Amino acid sequence: MTDSASNDRTSPGDAADIASLARVASFPLQPVTVPEPEGHTRRRYRTIWISDVHLGTKGCNARLLIDFLDHTDSDTMYLVGDIIDGWRLKKKLFWPPEHNDIVWRVLKRAKRGTRVVYIPGNHDEVVRQFAGLNFGGIEILRAAFHTTADGRRLMVLHGDEFDAIMLSHRWLAFVGDALYHLMMGLNGWVNMARKALGMPYWSLSKAAKHKVKNAVEFISKFEEIVARAAGERGVDGVVCGHIHTAEIRDFEHDGKTVQYFNDGDWVEGCTALVEHFDGRMELLHWPEEVARRHAAESADAETKLPFAPGPEREAA
Repeated sequence: MTDSASNDRTSPGDAADIASLARVASFPLQPVTVPEPEGHTRRRYRTIWISDVHLGTKGCNARLLIDFLDHTDSDTMYLVGDIIDGWRLKKKLFWPPEHNDIVWRVLKRAKRGTRVVYIPGNHDEVVRQFAGLNFGGIEILRAAFHTTADGRRLMVLHGDEFDAIMLSHRWLAFVGDALYHLMMGLNGWVNMARKALGMPYWSLSKAAKHKVKNAVEFISKFEEIVARAAGERGVDGVVCGHIHTAEIRDFEHDGKTVQYFNDGDWVEGCTALVEHFDGRMELLHWPEEVARRHAAESADAETKLPFAPGPEREAA
């Protein structure tokens, strides 16, 4: 997993990506619009993995990610690719204040002492040429190896390295990206209507992927290929992103179990993979976490009402 010689050169397309990212780079200096809450306890984990945030696009669920960052903490955080969407930024600069707030929070974690490792994906591939460098306390690596608290060795990479479409038909990947963003625009309207009706967040594109046979087959094949690659490298498991499908599965390779972990995304499912301090791995589906928290807060507020409706008041 080393950089090829071609990654040391800057193509005209890369130059455009760098120019777009350079304009974004000054944004973290702006005032934070959503301040971090004070006085509440954060959930602590040994490690957190997130990927496919796609900052710079309208599909990014920035508010949910901000909520996640404000309610969790960890010793190590891996940013497993497609954090910034260079493909979209090259076409049109879109960077609302919430996206700035996310960058500010990640930088603040690094400043507080969290080890932050950024492994660029295909949408932020221009950052790959800076592998080995450190920016604002954030390490940039092409891939990494992580040892869990219970001794398992995990390979960490974005996953586009194993995407046949990315490898053989790059033009088709760009077409698919355009169609995907059209669907995410529709997803936004659907969820605006659901919110107005008091309904929780729901991903249209995620539901569609589970219904379409070819998409299901692609996901299953991708998981199998990535797990096999991890087995061939002699590790116990692999953590990746790329396909926007959170999953924990076991595969067999040469008589050995290889664990496959996909941390999902912050466009459709809004999920993160976390490691507890005993080495246990868990997927957090944050919309569900928020819904549970709000339900608990509502129930707690009702018990504290000074004149809670009881049998006698109802009879009166």
